[in-house]
Parts: sequence; C-alpha cells; structure tokens
Amino acid sequence: MRVLRVAAAAGFVCAVLLVVNSARRAGFLPETAFTHAIAPFGALTGLLAITGIYLAIRPRAGTLGLVGYVLNSAGLAGAFAIEYTLHFVFPYLGGPTVSGLLAGGTGRAFLVTSVVLLAGVLTFSAAAVRSGGMPVVGVLMYAAGMVPGALRNVVPLPVYLSGLVIAAAGVAWMAVRLWNAEEDLEVVAPAARPGVRSTG
Repeated sequence: MRVLRVAAAAGFVCAVLLVVNSARRAGFLPETAFTHAIAPFGALTGLLAITGIYLAIRPRAGTLGLVGYVLNSAGLAGAFAIEYTLHFVFPYLGGPTVSGLLAGGTGRAFLVTSVVLLAGVLTFSAAAVRSGGMPVVGVLMYAAGMVPGALRNVVPLPVYLSGLVIAAAGVAWMAVRLWNAEEDLEVVAPAARPGVRSTG
C-alpha cells in the first residue's frame, strides 16, 4: 500500500470517527471508555489524510496550497492535542482547576488553535478547488463542515455536530479520489520509467 492509499485509508477512518464522535455527543451512541478513547484520533487521521491530499494536488496548488497545508496541518495537530486534553487530562482535574486553565494560557492556546485551523481549512480548500485535483463538492463539504468544527465554542452544539458530519462526508469523498489517484499512478508509472522505450 503506497502513500496515497495510506492517506486515503486514514481519510476513511477519519470520516468514521467524526461521525462516531458526533453521534456520541448527540446521545445516539453511549458514552463509554472506548468511545472516549478513540475521539481524539479523528483529528490525527485527518492530518494524515490532508497530507495525502496535498501530495496529490501539490503540482498545481502552488504557494497557496503550501500555506494552506501548513496552516491546516498545524490546526489539526492542535485539535488533536485539544481533544487529547479534553478526554484524558481534564476529566481527572477538578472543575475549578479546569476553569482556571481555560481562563488563562490554556484557553488562549485553544483559541489560537481554532483560528489557525479555520484559516488553514479555508486556504487549503481554496487551493484544492483551484488545483482541480479533488472533487469540488467534496472539498466544499469539508470546508463548510470544518468552519463550525473549528468554532466549536462559538456555535450551538447542533451546528457543531452537523458540521462534523458534513466534513466527514467531504473527507470520505476526497479519500475516494486519493485511492483512485494511486491506481492512476500505478498505470502511468511503467511508461514513465527512465530508459523504457516503446517497441511499437
């Protein structure tokens, strides 16, 4: 399994985790140790998927694509750290301690992460659409869903959860394109090898 296939698989896993996380928060799935343990990995697998998408569109994405990828990746890495903290650190601290952290440097770090993620999603999505390498509707769904996803503390919970589901659909759609892109490269590769000439 090559790089784009690995990224595509990560995209499918990311989409599933986003839907599971939304269903858990909405009360459709039970709150268990398992559902809490897997929650942070939606952002991590999303980071892997975005890396594959960038590799696929890089030749036509230009500087905008690079800037968008860096910001989007940094935002997703920060989102993973936030989710990890929310699920594995804050539950073991007292309420006053958590409130104090959120009112101080930790809260500011969370805010900066949200801003970076939002800027990265919008910039990267614009580059992906311009490159023509990804399905436009899938990219737009990712962008539309991740806007409330990045603004989780500002938008109402139903909007946030709906955004995650929409983003999941967009990621899955782009993951399909990544999987097929790997197949296309495998077909083209033999003809592109140096020193290989046609005998026709």
